[in-house]
Amino acid sequence: MGMTITEKILARAGGRDNVVPGDNIWVNVDVLMTHDVCGPGTIGVFKREFGTDAKVWNKDGVVIIPDHYIFTEDEKCRRNVDVLREFVREQQLPHFYEPGTDSYSGVCHVTLPEKGHIRPGEVLFGTDSHTCTHGALGMFASGIGNTDAGFIMGTGKLLIKVPVMLKFIINGKLPDGVTGKDVILKIIGDLGVDGATYCAMEFAGSAIEAMSVEERMTICNMAIEAGGKSGIIAPDEKTIEYVRARTDRPFTCFFSDADAHYQKVYEYNAEDFESVVALPFSPDNVKTAKDAGDIKIDRAYIGSCTGGKLTDFMFAAKILKGRKVKVDTFLVPSTVEVEDALSKVSIEGKTLIDIFREAGCIDPAPPSCAACLGGPIDTFGRCNNGEVCVSTTNRNFPGRMGSKDSRTILASPYTAAASALTGHLTDPRCYLK
Repeated sequence: MGMTITEKILARAGGRDNVVPGDNIWVNVDVLMTHDVCGPGTIGVFKREFGTDAKVWNKDGVVIIPDHYIFTEDEKCRRNVDVLREFVREQQLPHFYEPGTDSYSGVCHVTLPEKGHIRPGEVLFGTDSHTCTHGALGMFASGIGNTDAGFIMGTGKLLIKVPVMLKFIINGKLPDGVTGKDVILKIIGDLGVDGATYCAMEFAGSAIEAMSVEERMTICNMAIEAGGKSGIIAPDEKTIEYVRARTDRPFTCFFSDADAHYQKVYEYNAEDFESVVALPFSPDNVKTAKDAGDIKIDRAYIGSCTGGKLTDFMFAAKILKGRKVKVDTFLVPSTVEVEDALSKVSIEGKTLIDIFREAGCIDPAPPSCAACLGGPIDTFGRCNNGEVCVSTTNRNFPGRMGSKDSRTILASPYTAAASALTGHLTDPRCYLK
């Protein structure tokens, strides 16, 4: 019997000819990522277990990206960045995207591919659950805790169980106004937040092939919201072009065999997808945007690793061009590269930033995770008591974007922008006719 793309990558990383779900194997790790929330804890584990004078297994394999609580006066948040800064100095690590310097980039999950750290066929672990984003480029990528990360930092290895395989085939053409965010929310709604627990979620089909790399990243990013260990999409020419434009390192592409085994295969017709939202307080509480149109909102938020990429802002601008928002609309580009593009990329002769300003949006915040994880009280876009926010982020648990008395509704950039225009949840397709 053949193997899936995930099994092939893990077999390579484990020095084995083949693996099957349930196998416990040691894998050699290509990249370890950590950030300002979990980095200090990871460093603490590393020093405790390997010694204060120990060196990381591979300087080039460790990537440290402060991004969560950056633009704040909170002393504890700033202390965390100081811990990272000192560790990088001690270890002489080359890949540190330091706040306050020209190297600062922004959100880790968009920085990693932008800066050439993501390559097909490799294994990446990160101290963030949305590390599964990077399966969009044909690699095995998964979130881990500080203990596992500290062990990898010292050894370059991790013992893992080969996950069960699920496949999602989406064929056909998505309707206008329907995005990767709508696709993954629909799937999460069908599965539930535990429907893919410790599974590798593989996405395929002509609708996936037609998507940009950034849209594929959105889909894999939220695999964890169904409980997935990872999300993955086989590499193609778009993937290879994207990666080669950012790194000259060699890589190997893997593909699932025709006779590979999956625990279950889900098939969808792309034409059946609609604009959807996930209502509080769970990503699987999914309804169509048109059926939720009676829900009023107080603000809109366009940003995060899930919804703050250039493609996401282009979707939002297409809706907002020539129109005015009725609620406070916050914009947070995921990275400096995206921030710069807002003043350079145009739609029908107007730059994205001009479109947003003329629509009445609040000027963009500096790139970071910002309110996606709540953050200190001075975090840009943080929700207040009782506020209802339609957001392009990936989680809507109580207190996720600030006050525990606020409510977050997950949506695509199209839907968030359309809702900002009306003050209630709105199917964006009425603005795209």
